[in-house]
Amino acid sequence: MTINGQAQRADVDTRTLLLDFIRDAAKLTGTKRGCNEGKCGACTVICDGLAVKSCNMLAATADGCSVETVEGLGTLKQLHPIQEAFHKHHGLQCGFCTAGFLMIAKNLIDQGLSPDHDDIRHAIHGNICRCTGYQKIVEAISEAAQTYLPATAE
Repeated sequence: MTINGQAQRADVDTRTLLLDFIRDAAKLTGTKRGCNEGKCGACTVICDGLAVKSCNMLAATADGCSVETVEGLGTLKQLHPIQEAFHKHHGLQCGFCTAGFLMIAKNLIDQGLSPDHDDIRHAIHGNICRCTGYQKIVEAISEAAQTYLPATAE
């Protein structure tokens, strides 16, 4: 598979989760293990254009796929517009769930739609944040949707 544009190859047990492959084989630790049941969304990544909870997907299922993780968004020197919006609107606190929310936001915006607050709330309904109220997250995604043009729309 490719992760953030980089080819990744490893022999893994058939039971290895995509989450574990990302964290252990690819050494990308931004994707977090939360509930391990697909209920919290901390492990959300984009696989071939779809937001998936990597704790519910086997790594072998992603063979040949293109996977995007939070590390593929921006850098410390140049934040991605979605990251900038989360920072501006204080859409994060402890940061544990943030990677999942950022990837859900990117996936929503990459669809080329202009989501309203109800669309955003629907998109993030499978992600849990225990620190913030969701309103700041919704505001951040709303602003990002207005300012960020995905590569497919440019």
